[in-house]
Amino acid sequence: MTFAWYDVVGFAGTLMILGAFAAQQIGKMRGDGAAYQLLNLFGAAGILVSLMGSFNVSVFVLESAWVLVSAYGLWRSRKLRAR
Repeated sequence: MTFAWYDVVGFAGTLMILGAFAAQQIGKMRGDGAAYQLLNLFGAAGILVSLMGSFNVSVFVLESAWVLVSAYGLWRSRKLRAR
């Protein structure tokens, strides 16, 4: 089994999202923190890149929404910290 570069990027994205989720669940990372939002944003972006190899509309919609929600969360947390 060989992996193309976009498969590696997608796998790294999956690890970012799962790692952030696990860290948040065990209390090692705050769900409203920048690190959590960035891991989710870049993880979802990595999964979107992986769709270059085999497109799936459901995954595209899910990960696009994940990027948008993560970007909003990052913006919101920066806005709240600026107060």
